Amino acid sequence: MATAAAADVPSCRDLPAAVSAFADAFVDFAVSGIFFPSTPTPSPPPPPTPTTFLPSPTRLVAIGDLHGDLPKSLSALRLAGLVPPHDPTSWSAGPTLAVQLGDILDRGGDEIRLLYLIRRLAISAAGQGGALLPIMGNHEVMNVSGDFRFATPQGLREFSAWAGWYRAGLAIKRRCARGGDGGDPPPKNPFLGIPKEFPGVKPEFWDGIRSRLAALRPDGPIARRFLADLPTVLVVGDSVFVHGGLLEANVEYGLERINAEVSEWIRGERGANAVAPEFVRGRDAVVWLRRFSDGVNCDCQRLEGVLGMIPGAKRMIMGHTIQTEGINAVCGAQAVRVDVGLSRGCGNGLPEVLEINGGGTNVRVITTDPAEAWQYRKQGAEKAAIATAVKEKKGEVKEGLALLVRESHGLKEVQAKAA
Repeated sequence: MATAAAADVPSCRDLPAAVSAFADAFVDFAVSGIFFPSTPTPSPPPPPTPTTFLPSPTRLVAIGDLHGDLPKSLSALRLAGLVPPHDPTSWSAGPTLAVQLGDILDRGGDEIRLLYLIRRLAISAAGQGGALLPIMGNHEVMNVSGDFRFATPQGLREFSAWAGWYRAGLAIKRRCARGGDGGDPPPKNPFLGIPKEFPGVKPEFWDGIRSRLAALRPDGPIARRFLADLPTVLVVGDSVFVHGGLLEANVEYGLERINAEVSEWIRGERGANAVAPEFVRGRDAVVWLRRFSDGVNCDCQRLEGVLGMIPGAKRMIMGHTIQTEGINAVCGAQAVRVDVGLSRGCGNGLPEVLEINGGGTNVRVITTDPAEAWQYRKQGAEKAAIATAVKEKKGEVKEGLALLVRESHGLKEVQAKAA
């Protein structure tokens, strides 16, 4: 009888998948307050390279840099009609395709929660025939490279909290891995090999830095899950989306090749300590370039030549450079700049989004209703602080930075509530 009863007790050989799924759901909810839908059948493996080319949807939306600010990001998502007022994890825009121009990380304390929210919304959108596609920004590249210059104390605390829950999840998984009766091998520990002390840094930040390194280094749990499948360049119909900008050499090298190599680097396939690919490093890199987003005197002839190398491309839509006067376009609307300095850690700009309808024939800016805009209006010292933030983001130290001037060039501004 005892033998028969023992045979009815599941062993770790039967449980590893269920235990792993429970541990992952436990960590997800503890970190973000979000449950991801369970899949009764194994999920298909991710594509080997991120998506590079997509056809024009019936409605296309572009949202600029978010920089770790969850409340302001939700304002932008609601402004675009992507989420309902009271359920930020539910997609409400049907077949709309929305592109977020990168720089989810740094300057705020909601970085991980934003990554979770965007991924959960992407799943919800796909169920309705829509899509939410973030792309790589220079701050994602910096963080995977271990460059945390723009991380905030609040951001470090968020990563410390994530690390505590992630370790708890590892402990749950190891209960079966150590069972000795056929359980899975012990899960990989991303904290191995990372220093516990960082001389020159206040000890109160050591755990946050260590946790951030573990999460975001190549093949780190957050990097692999949320960043490795992001395109660096995305072409949707006649619109080219890139965080900084493209030059001729980038197109000649190959947009799909760029996406593939950045993805390989983030997945750790080039080694745990590999440097970022060349075309995402340096002043003229695709995530750093400001040639077409800084001021009104762009090199329009060169931009036209670059777009001419991409079949059917009519405009380049960029983030990266704060537009203090809001979303604008120059070069006959071939250069569209959508970074409004949304985050409170980087300007607290008025929420605005870009909308493209009719397969690219109708382009407009959706901006916050004037009845709500008062909370984002800038006064005296605050304007000076924003100007400083613009300089910092551009890496400039000179004084007297000229503010960017809005030029309509075919962009139609409309107002909507950002509640």
